[in-house]
Amino acid sequence: MNKHHIFDEQQAMQMALDITGNHVMCLDLRQNCLFDLYGHAMFGNNVGIEVCYNYVHPDDRERFRTFVERMSNGTDKEAECRFRWDQNYTGEGKPDWHDMHGYAIAEDEDGKPVNVIVTVTDETDMLRKEREVQRVSERYRTIFENSIIGLSFYSHEGWLIDANRMMRRICNFDSDDGDLFFSKMNLFEMMPFNEVLDRVHPQEYWACSLSVIPERNMHVYLEIGVHPIYDEFGQLMYISVSAHDVTAEREMYLKVKENDAQMQKINESIKTYEAELCNMLEASKMQTWRISLDRDVIEYYNGLNTVVRSFSLKQLQKIFVNQNEEFVKSLGNLTEALRKPLFYVGQMYPAVSGSAELQWVQINCIPEYDKDGRLLGAFGVWRNISDLMHKQDLLRRETQRAKESGQMKSLFLANMTHEIRTPINAIVGFSEVMASITDSEERKEVMQIIKNNCDMLLRLVNDILTASSLESGRVSIKPVEVDFSKTFNELWESLRPRVQEPGVEFQRDNPYGALQIRIDAERVSQVITNFVTNAVKYTHQGHIKIGYRKETRMVEGRQREGLYVYCEDTGAGIPKEAQKKIFERFFKVNDFVQGTGLGLSICKAFADACHGSIGVFSEGKDRGSLFWMWIPL
Repeated sequence: MNKHHIFDEQQAMQMALDITGNHVMCLDLRQNCLFDLYGHAMFGNNVGIEVCYNYVHPDDRERFRTFVERMSNGTDKEAECRFRWDQNYTGEGKPDWHDMHGYAIAEDEDGKPVNVIVTVTDETDMLRKEREVQRVSERYRTIFENSIIGLSFYSHEGWLIDANRMMRRICNFDSDDGDLFFSKMNLFEMMPFNEVLDRVHPQEYWACSLSVIPERNMHVYLEIGVHPIYDEFGQLMYISVSAHDVTAEREMYLKVKENDAQMQKINESIKTYEAELCNMLEASKMQTWRISLDRDVIEYYNGLNTVVRSFSLKQLQKIFVNQNEEFVKSLGNLTEALRKPLFYVGQMYPAVSGSAELQWVQINCIPEYDKDGRLLGAFGVWRNISDLMHKQDLLRRETQRAKESGQMKSLFLANMTHEIRTPINAIVGFSEVMASITDSEERKEVMQIIKNNCDMLLRLVNDILTASSLESGRVSIKPVEVDFSKTFNELWESLRPRVQEPGVEFQRDNPYGALQIRIDAERVSQVITNFVTNAVKYTHQGHIKIGYRKETRMVEGRQREGLYVYCEDTGAGIPKEAQKKIFERFFKVNDFVQGTGLGLSICKAFADACHGSIGVFSEGKDRGSLFWMWIPL
């Protein structure tokens, strides 16, 4: 071997050592010292072996010592050792441990080792990376294995590689080590993947369906996802499959859906019930209420839940009108009052409703206790019976009125007998003496008396017939086109003979030369005639005046043009208490004055039938009267 060849070989070894990062040391056993042959000094040059032990980790020191001793005494010709070495050893500061791998060969002379050549490799980075890879791998393996979702991996050809615990449980694997059925079943041949996955370039896939595999007793609803994994060059490496058993969730969903449907049905029934209850309570003018002693409150409800009014129990007594009633007094001690069911009918202020009037109420309540028998309060209903009480009052008044009407009818029959007999007697009596009267003036006077009594009798008959039609509820109105100014003048002329008192002037108020209107002129004339007939009976001095005019009034929210007629007298007047009854049938202010008590009631019936109004003004006794009527045209 020449020098150049030796140099090339040394240079090649040098490059190899540089590439591998090895340290080469020599332990001289005769000098008992250590020095570097290549690389940086690890333990220092020409140091004793005992010094080297200080660089070694305490846990590895005994093993390292044994390694050195076996090589030194010739026990081992070749050996390797792993140990941790403090690269920053100075006796102070924090150690910097490196993982070292040493390989030693002994050199002999005369059969005894004289040198130990040791090649040491620093594997710190490599071992750290391996540990990190292992740690990450174990972490991902733990995540993979303990995932709540079934996971499995297939090769790019579709063969099963691994499946986690959940996937094995879902698919009923034979064991944790694998499953014969799925190991032999290719992913691309399994339903539904055989229809949706491309073998060359599969795409993402997700589905939720019923999965049935009789060979593995599988009948479950699964959410299945397929995720192909490609490398950086677009080549398919693996296929991951996820499966989530949603059978229980589906059953729960169906149960929840069924419960929701039932709850919706129940809620609709409750709403219907509440609506019916609210309608019933509203129609009955009733409300529910509840007293809470703990919260010191009384609450009024519409239906079952809506509180419309609440106030303190201290105000409870104050809402009742009659504070002297026993029920109201008992509310001063509610704890005792509410221990038994209560019933009350009386008046209360409008504390609950928006009405401004006093209310008649009927109250019912029963006590409410907790499970330990402690009194909590009371609940019940109250009903507004104002209309009922008003109707009962109206019934009493109508009963009294009917009774009085019966009495008045009896009196009317008696009066009618008298009223009819009076003109008949006059007619019969003067007719008998008429034959013996020869004086023409006297005869003319007797004929006038007979005529007047005939007119009186005719009016009585007409009033009776009209009253009969009113009794049956039939009032006929027959409007026609008339010149009321002319009709009024003719009526005044026909009534003038009836005003015979020497001290009474019969006047008229006709403000129009002509007035074309459409009315029932006969009925209007009958009203004015009745007004004048009454005035004649009670007026003995002064005047009787009739008149009319067109007048506009507000009727049902709009202006209506109408006819206003009146009769004014200076007679006896009408007491205030009698003015309210003056238009009632059979009513007479003075029972000793001739008449049936029907005339003014007939006038009112006509005014009501025309949707008009009628009234009287009188300031009292001997102050005269003014009767009037207004009807729309």
